[in-house]
Amino acid sequence: MSSVIELIKVIILGIVEGITEWLPISSTGHMILVDEFLKLNVNEDFKNLFFVVIQLGAIMAVVLLFWKQLWPFGYDDHKIVVKKSIFNMWFHVIVSCIPAIIIGLPFDDFFEKYLYNYIVVAIALIVFGVAFIVIENKNKSLKPKINSISEIDYKTALIIGMFQLIAAIFPGTSRSGATIVGALLIGVSRTVAAEYTFFLAVPVMAGASLLKVMKYGFHYELIEIVYLVLGMAVAFAVSWVVIKFIMSYIKKHDFKVFGWYRIVLGIVVLAYFLIKSIVTK
Repeated sequence: MSSVIELIKVIILGIVEGITEWLPISSTGHMILVDEFLKLNVNEDFKNLFFVVIQLGAIMAVVLLFWKQLWPFGYDDHKIVVKKSIFNMWFHVIVSCIPAIIIGLPFDDFFEKYLYNYIVVAIALIVFGVAFIVIENKNKSLKPKINSISEIDYKTALIIGMFQLIAAIFPGTSRSGATIVGALLIGVSRTVAAEYTFFLAVPVMAGASLLKVMKYGFHYELIEIVYLVLGMAVAFAVSWVVIKFIMSYIKKHDFKVFGWYRIVLGIVVLAYFLIKSIVTK
């Protein structure tokens, strides 16, 4: 019976990951809250690994949904065709990753030790929630300067990468939320901002997962492998639906609803842990 309960917990966590990874509402903030009520019966090191590695399922949803925009090789008239525009896009994605590689990776343990707490998460949720509302109000009467992935140049890619770095430092910011805010701020359309964020997630999340696996090692119990595979499978299925939803949603709506949601969630996180600290004293 206990093993069934643990599997249900894994499924719920996979659902939370699949939803919150692609909506700009912070998967970290939600995972912290969910973990308060659905604590997996595993050691802390494996739990940290699990929270990161199940993102691979979410990545696979992006790869399959956007395969034609991501794979630079084709086949035409019995010849292999190289799509230069896709190679250029990947070069821009690499540039966007540079700030996180230079600053995020070397100080990852420091950030995790001192900044991964509910206060930082709650503040980041609220601050970037306000940012979404302010930027969307500001952009209401403006026409986007960049309306396709091919129009993103190296300068734009680097600026978006700097915003992604903010998310790497401050949990609760939301990687997708930070990159979308940065993109909107410099005149990228909502649709392109969301697409580029999805593409940028592929190397970033794959790299983060690989790093966690290398830190943890390659010795797993059978049940741990089951948890990882099930979590990734659920995250994949949910991500598939969520990505399709968000791409359809932003064609007619702005991101302000996610800004308000972040503000409310940030307040809830602060209130819950403050009340808990008072009660436990």
